[in-house]
Amino acid sequence: MLPLVVLAVTLAQGSGPSLTVSAAISLTEALEEAATAYRAAGGMAVVFNFGGSNTIARQIVNGAPADVFISADEAQMNVVEKAELVAAGTRAAVVTNQLVLVADSRSPVKAVADLGRPAVRRIAIGDPAAVPAGVYARQYLEAIGEWTRLEQKIVPVANVRAALTAVQNGSADAAFVYATDARIAPALQVVATISGSHAPRIVYPGCVVKTTRQSGEAAKFLQFLRSAPARAIFERHGFIAPPDGR
Repeated sequence: MLPLVVLAVTLAQGSGPSLTVSAAISLTEALEEAATAYRAAGGMAVVFNFGGSNTIARQIVNGAPADVFISADEAQMNVVEKAELVAAGTRAAVVTNQLVLVADSRSPVKAVADLGRPAVRRIAIGDPAAVPAGVYARQYLEAIGEWTRLEQKIVPVANVRAALTAVQNGSADAAFVYATDARIAPALQVVATISGSHAPRIVYPGCVVKTTRQSGEAAKFLQFLRSAPARAIFERHGFIAPPDGR
């Protein structure tokens, strides 16, 4: 299982100035590639702080340095905004995503309906009290009337990648993760893609953090993430552009 710490990835070369971007862990591969493209286009080098959105939001509120924040849901962005740490006029949707149910090929889980079977003992999700992916999973299970029946099987973990890892290492029979996370675990099967009227609306908002000393460059990077070149990168990783760019 992934360690319950924030993962830091540095894309900077040398010791020059860089942007610190705190972002949802599910964005890791896509943002790394986008930052490389941004750097190649003449932008500043980027240092990433990846983790659960709730953890990162709490860090920012507690004074951790960050120039840009990208959350996996609106709720954690609201936490930062309530603390008056979102630079005015900079909050904007970056990408959207979908929730999926994954399982190992040997698992008895072949559809959402199978989660109630006695053979299914553990279902991994991000902590439904705080982690966006877990909040979305709970919302969906409540919407279809299954949360109460399945709650005793739920294994809450620190972030969505930890839920994915729990299935990979056999700690869970299935997990609710983002569609983009399932792409990095080809040995697992996507047994259900959550769509339709009960599907949660998954939006990743970004903002410039008010305390940044590099507001211009931070705004420039956030704008780049909403540009056509960055959108193509996100789409290659399975993300979806927000409707009407919002």
